[in-house]
Amino acid sequence: MSSPSSPSSACTTALAASTPSSVHRASGVAPFLWGNALLGSIGLFLHQAQAGALTATWARSAFGLLGLTLWLLWRRQGAQLRLTRQTAPGVLAAGSLMVLAWVLFFAAIPATSTGMAVVLFHVQPLWLLLWSALRGQERISRQRVAAVLLALLGLVLATGTLSALWQDQAHATHPAYLLGVALCLLGALCTAAVTLIAQGLQRHQPVTASTLAWWQCLLGTVLLWVWPLQHGWPASGASWLWLAGLGLVHTALAYMLIYAGMARLPTSRVALLQYLYPAVALLIDGLLLGQRLDGRQWLGLGIIACAVVWAERQAARQP
Repeated sequence: MSSPSSPSSACTTALAASTPSSVHRASGVAPFLWGNALLGSIGLFLHQAQAGALTATWARSAFGLLGLTLWLLWRRQGAQLRLTRQTAPGVLAAGSLMVLAWVLFFAAIPATSTGMAVVLFHVQPLWLLLWSALRGQERISRQRVAAVLLALLGLVLATGTLSALWQDQAHATHPAYLLGVALCLLGALCTAAVTLIAQGLQRHQPVTASTLAWWQCLLGTVLLWVWPLQHGWPASGASWLWLAGLGLVHTALAYMLIYAGMARLPTSRVALLQYLYPAVALLIDGLLLGQRLDGRQWLGLGIIACAVVWAERQAARQP
């Protein structure tokens, strides 16, 4: 899961989090969008790396850990990584849940499809809105809920999942497929929990974006190292370069950006802006990986863009 201007600066205080100014909120949009845009190119790196799913997940964690460690040492900010009794449970829980979500996502793809897994994982914005509404943490407008549902509809069209299910209805009722759906929904719940934990840590505890990303990479490295050890390492030197990119760009940099932006944004805006990630992923698949997009998919991408622009204009009018 850290902006170009302040990737490892101290996060917001509880007072700023509870009553964020428009300038403070705006400062979170750019890093959050950049982080999600970077994640959207992960498919290209995975395709070029030619490595197994869990091997790639371990590599992105290990190289991300290396990159973040060097960055913090160079900035002489290694002391930030120390956890206290107050911060340790949240940081370790967020990192473990994110690694679990990665594993669930990769496990669900063979049972369903990449498109369906992407769609179901992006049900998690609805979990975020529901949780915020139940807790009374912020006022969720009808326009914001409508925008999230509209973006989800656009994602369904853009991935072509409904057409695929309609053409193969027997597959959609197979037990293995239903298990894959359940894994996706569980993974989406894990990702939503990570968002809420990370926001709470950065708003009410002295935990920086780089600290959250570093511990996430450490946990992924430790928990998954057995998989490539037992199933073999990539043989090609070029594969290792692409895997290094997964760690340095799509994990270390991307998650620092996302966590830094997340700390400055209300949950309702986080829920919608993260749709940039699958939109960019689909564009890259269509433009660079030869997976041509049809009219319905372009319509879906347009709907996502319209939903985000509409909601952001509504947010800009709020004091």
